[in-house]
Amino acid sequence: MYALGDYLKVEFRDEQSGESEWMWVRVQSDDPARRVVFGTLDTEPIVMTDLRLGIELAVSYDNIRDHRTPASFRPS
Repeated sequence: MYALGDYLKVEFRDEQSGESEWMWVRVQSDDPARRVVFGTLDTEPIVMTDLRLGIELAVSYDNIRDHRTPASFRPS
């Protein structure tokens, strides 16, 4: 479903404070059977200070809000 190099806009939510932040993740691999994407954070966090640019993440499909190919990617 998602290919190497694709960009995904993902919601990161702090369960304690209730705050959330939308950031781009660049796909490294996809596991459709488990509905998980593995990638690196491609946005500098502002609210979620426990994350950092370039960190490797596993993201649930449930948190993905936008999908763009490298050719169509323009950060918002």
